[in-house]
Amino acid sequence: MADSAKLRPLFPATARAEWPDRLATLFAWASAVTVMLVFAAIVGSVAWKALPQLSFEFLVAAPRDAGRAGGIGPILVSTLAILGVCLAATIPLGLATAVYLSEFTRRTSRAARWLRRSLDVLAGVPSIVFGLFGNAFFSIALGLGFSILSGGLTLACMVLPLFLRASEVSLRAVPDEYRRGAAALGLARPAVLWRVLLPSAAPGIAAGLVLAMGRALAETAALLFTSGYADRMPGSVMDSGRALSVHIYDLAMNVPDGSHRAYASALVLMVMLLAINAGVSWLGSRWQPRSPSSS
Repeated sequence: MADSAKLRPLFPATARAEWPDRLATLFAWASAVTVMLVFAAIVGSVAWKALPQLSFEFLVAAPRDAGRAGGIGPILVSTLAILGVCLAATIPLGLATAVYLSEFTRRTSRAARWLRRSLDVLAGVPSIVFGLFGNAFFSIALGLGFSILSGGLTLACMVLPLFLRASEVSLRAVPDEYRRGAAALGLARPAVLWRVLLPSAAPGIAAGLVLAMGRALAETAALLFTSGYADRMPGSVMDSGRALSVHIYDLAMNVPDGSHRAYASALVLMVMLLAINAGVSWLGSRWQPRSPSSS
């Protein structure tokens, strides 16, 4: 009995097998806490310097004294107009192409492979290159000049690969049983797409849309060459308009004593991103079909 007790392992086999799981769980929690702390530090630092500058007048008034006084009212309007043009071009074109790649082509198709490869290359192109392209094509070749329309279309070219690839992956993730079941019920292909596939893929499409809008709202370099620098209230999409990200860059880099207003504008931009994220996520959850157990 004594010899068998000496040969007994110090830790049972089950305890040794649990250590990798515990380490992986600890690493996952540590990573999540680190990300949350970094996010809280960034938001807290910006808010600490921005809150004394925020007021209702700051949100609605026009900038004065190169942005040191006044507000960001016209700049908010220009930013939303640029984003609207970008989404109006990105969503229909991106969804249509994603549906074509996921539902009407084989995965081994040569045309589909080249299209996906082109999209992956475009997703990695620096934004300054898109700005030069937008200036040469939209502003000069098409005669749109420095305008909200030029800036929005340039941003659409930049964010289209992100939204398209996310939408395609989400549509491909829908189980084939949904397609076969809808076909067995005699539904036409457009009805299957609209009533079955798109609602099932809505969370992934919403995530791609959030990523696209986040990159569009935070973009500076591409808009410097296309939408212009004017900080007045735009009358139409053909007018020049300064985006909020461009305004933050100008205050921080080119305007003496403009850093506090830059922090206030940055906090407004972050709140816009969070609000858009929440809104798109809510719409995606509303569009997604509910299971019988949840109804």
